[in-house]
Amino acid sequence: MKALAEDVWGELSKDNHCKAKIQIGELESVLADRVLMNQVWVNLLSNAIKYSSNEKEPVVKVSSEKKKDMIVYSVTDNGAGFDMQYAHKLFGVFQRLHSAEDFEGTGVGLAIVHRVITKHGGTVWAKGEIGKGAIFCFSLPAKKI
Repeated sequence: MKALAEDVWGELSKDNHCKAKIQIGELESVLADRVLMNQVWVNLLSNAIKYSSNEKEPVVKVSSEKKKDMIVYSVTDNGAGFDMQYAHKLFGVFQRLHSAEDFEGTGVGLAIVHRVITKHGGTVWAKGEIGKGAIFCFSLPAKKI
């Protein structure tokens, strides 16, 4: 998972508009479809870049921890954040909490993340605060490769 997240970050950071710094911790490995997990990382990391792009010093942190029989992965940014009142809308198709004028996008990325993680027997959730960033988490069963 660490190599996969690093590869995705490498591709995303080639964009000249990406000024975010990343901190990827040691990530637990799990048994999962590599192509689908790549899409999860693309969606979560590109969102972190996008929603922290207006910060003077954008920072994205990626970590994992084992909790009982699950591995919990998290992507944290110091960007725009969101109102927790609307958190239930985050993972719906075409649901957006920010205007298209503020941040471009179609509103399907997190719905894809939700579908992939659910298909793998996990869950996905988020916490945020307006102006203070967000943390997106997903869990996957702790099956060893």
